[in-house]
Amino acid sequence: MKPPIISIAGKSNAGKTTFVVKLITELTQRGYRIGSVKHTHHDIDLDQKGKDSWRHKQAGAKTTLLVTDQHIAMVKDDPRPDIEKMQSYLSDMDLILAEGFKRQPLPKIEIFRMDGPHDHPLFLDHPDLIALVTDTTLTPSVPVFGLNDIGSMATFVQKRYLNHP
Repeated sequence: MKPPIISIAGKSNAGKTTFVVKLITELTQRGYRIGSVKHTHHDIDLDQKGKDSWRHKQAGAKTTLLVTDQHIAMVKDDPRPDIEKMQSYLSDMDLILAEGFKRQPLPKIEIFRMDGPHDHPLFLDHPDLIALVTDTTLTPSVPVFGLNDIGSMATFVQKRYLNHP
């Protein structure tokens, strides 16, 4: 069974990372295995030039796995769509929280702050919006949560996506 994915969306500096960290903490304390994914527009290279794993990739390895007693890191060529990659690599999770991915067809929780750098939410009337986290008086057709209302948001996510009371 593929874990559900929820996109935590919003404009730059809206507080997405702070919110995701708090929600992961709360859901983990409730006993759930939470995977997280951060979208970036920048190309990244986790391998260091000249290191053995880098040399393996340069020689043609399609996947290189770095393994320690407690962690793994993988560098893998994978052209599949983002959603397929998330659900494949995090298949052992109960839920995936994806920060960003605003263009993907995923359920979205938007973070919008009154004192933020933008004057309106991105997804107020979008069909993918499932909740709005804000300090404004906006009243969209989806549930609204305060910026620090993590317990209620976790309960909302739990009931809707984790099938537990």
